[in-house]
Amino acid sequence: MTSRLGDDGEMSEAKIRWAEATDDAALLEIELTSWDGLSGFPSYLEKMGDTFFGRSGPEAHLVAEDDGVVVGYLRLEDKYPFPEGAGVLAINGLAVAPAARGRGVAGALLTAASEEARSRGARKLSLHVFGSNTAARRLYERHGYVVEATHTDEFVVEGKPVDDLVLARIL
Repeated sequence: MTSRLGDDGEMSEAKIRWAEATDDAALLEIELTSWDGLSGFPSYLEKMGDTFFGRSGPEAHLVAEDDGVVVGYLRLEDKYPFPEGAGVLAINGLAVAPAARGRGVAGALLTAASEEARSRGARKLSLHVFGSNTAARRLYERHGYVVEATHTDEFVVEGKPVDDLVLARIL
């Protein structure tokens, strides 16, 4: 899969592919530098250790690569482990390296996830996002995601209550 990325009017090719075990260090660096209290759980980052693939393996991750450098990922998994939930996939993480933001990487990953979901016969993509993460919310809305639920004050991050929004896109 290849997508066009724009950077100040210049276009470059980005490759969207499935992760490989050799991507571990690059993805760990993205994970550790991309999340903050507005977008993720600081306590989770503290417990990551020295591997990105501790939570789920390479087979669950789409990777964006630009000029041979891994610049982002999207974790795509079945939402439910039982047959009645078949056809609903979850985006359980999307991150772009700070230096690659604003170039269309996240959008390319979302498009690739939709294509992959359709190829698997999925009918729906679902994700969670902090209510305070307005940039991510705008991105998801531009890609057809709508709010299905709001869990008010679901988390306390850095001493502040944070809403958890459930967004979804019907394919």
